[in-house]
Amino acid sequence: MPVRFSVVIPNWNGERFLATCLGSLRAQTVDNIEVILVDNASSDGSRALVESKFPEVRLIELEENCGFTGACNIGLDAARGEVVALLNNDTEVDSAWVDWVLKAFDQHAEAGIVASKMLLFDRRDRFHTAGDYFTTEGRAGNRGAWELDRGQYDVGEYVFSACGGSAVYRRSMLDDIGALDNDFFFLLEDIDLAWRAQLAGYKVWYEPRAVVFHHLSATGGGVTASYHDGRNGVWLLAKNMPSTLFRKYGRRIFRRQFALLWESIKAWRGREARARMRGMVVGLLTLPRALAKRRRIQAGKRVSDEYIESLLTRV
Repeated sequence: MPVRFSVVIPNWNGERFLATCLGSLRAQTVDNIEVILVDNASSDGSRALVESKFPEVRLIELEENCGFTGACNIGLDAARGEVVALLNNDTEVDSAWVDWVLKAFDQHAEAGIVASKMLLFDRRDRFHTAGDYFTTEGRAGNRGAWELDRGQYDVGEYVFSACGGSAVYRRSMLDDIGALDNDFFFLLEDIDLAWRAQLAGYKVWYEPRAVVFHHLSATGGGVTASYHDGRNGVWLLAKNMPSTLFRKYGRRIFRRQFALLWESIKAWRGREARARMRGMVVGLLTLPRALAKRRRIQAGKRVSDEYIESLLTRV
């Protein structure tokens, strides 16, 4: 039987979360879901748990840690579904999650990506994100982060991006624009993919009835996150921001980047601050690689710069 919906779960030492995550997928109201867990050379009992408790899950065992992007792309290549979700290992999905995601794709043919309503795992009345945004100063963020859920995001709408913790993609779109950028390794890879999708004319639909509960930074963060956030933030702008918008908002963008660098310099005694500063420097030193990708991305742009500007949050 053809598979319509595939789920790819990257995992690194996430054994303590897997029973909840995989159990919630087993309880979906939609049948014939392909679940793929890509294990990034875990040293805990993740692999044994999947093999013994969830035999229906396809386990791909990597011999080295390929990062979030590497593991996701390996899973995306292996997935057979016409719709493919990336799901963090520290999540729990509502039993109707797949059903509502598929309905969103059916009802919005122009959408290449669907974003879920993500709530905090331990405080389920508060938001992690209701889809992601991108500002005119070059900053990505989560809509509604930490807000009390009062129904303010209960209406579906188009947003800039889906959080990579539960982003769902049309296979046909990925075949067109490519999957995650492996060079990113970890962090902002979801925003980068959304940028490429938006430039190519695909839209991102936020579906509030597709609900996901998420532990924040359960298997990542700290120095690693700070480094990649600093480096990838430089690459993200260099690859994707159209030239006319750079000229219009460049002063804001550079002012923010300088402010981030200055904050890191002032807090240089902190390991995270030094890691961010090191990441930003590496991002600048490796700009030629990002600019080579930029030429390909911008050459394939199918929408106007005015349209892209309309998607950005003004600050």
